[in-house]
Amino acid sequence: MKRVMLLMSAALGLVLSFSSCGKDPLKDMTEEESRIYVTNRADSVDFTSYKTFSIVDSVAVASNSNNDERALTDYDKKLIADVTQSLTARGYTQVSRAAKPDLAVNLTRIDNTYSAVYYDPGYWSGIGGYFDPFYWGYPGYGYYWPTYYQVYQKERAVSIDIVDLKNAKNNQLVAVWNAMLRGSGVWNISNVDSMVSAVFAQSTYLKANN
Repeated sequence: MKRVMLLMSAALGLVLSFSSCGKDPLKDMTEEESRIYVTNRADSVDFTSYKTFSIVDSVAVASNSNNDERALTDYDKKLIADVTQSLTARGYTQVSRAAKPDLAVNLTRIDNTYSAVYYDPGYWSGIGGYFDPFYWGYPGYGYYWPTYYQVYQKERAVSIDIVDLKNAKNNQLVAVWNAMLRGSGVWNISNVDSMVSAVFAQSTYLKANN
């Protein structure tokens, strides 16, 4: 699996900070400089082989302090709209989930995750309603991610996951792309445009063949 990490303007901010003897390079970072966007992709997938997608109509909220739930706040509506627009701009056609889309798009807001570095052996049971095969019409199916390392910290984050429905088989759905948005202000509605633009900008391979 390939992973790309983008630290917005953090690098520039650190360089400027080090050049000034009066600033702490970490404490004086802005919210924008603190945000990190990590994207993962399945190496063998040809994204031009997909034509249609469907996206969830609400956002899962996963927390280790409260029961998992789904929400549709103004922030969630904005996130859904921006991801939809980004995929449409890449040539994919949005359809209803009843129309058997090639790709399913899941959105999750993650709250109060704890610092951890772990090795994912390939199977991820999900966090509550995070991955929901029933929602996409695949009861009894699980989700599979190719092997990779994952890092979480105690903070708020947003996850965008794209799952292959076109090639579902053996009671297993394969997640082919993921973006993790971390750092200060990720749940701020005014930052949604720039965050979604950033993760798609670093995923140029994510486009349909029109």
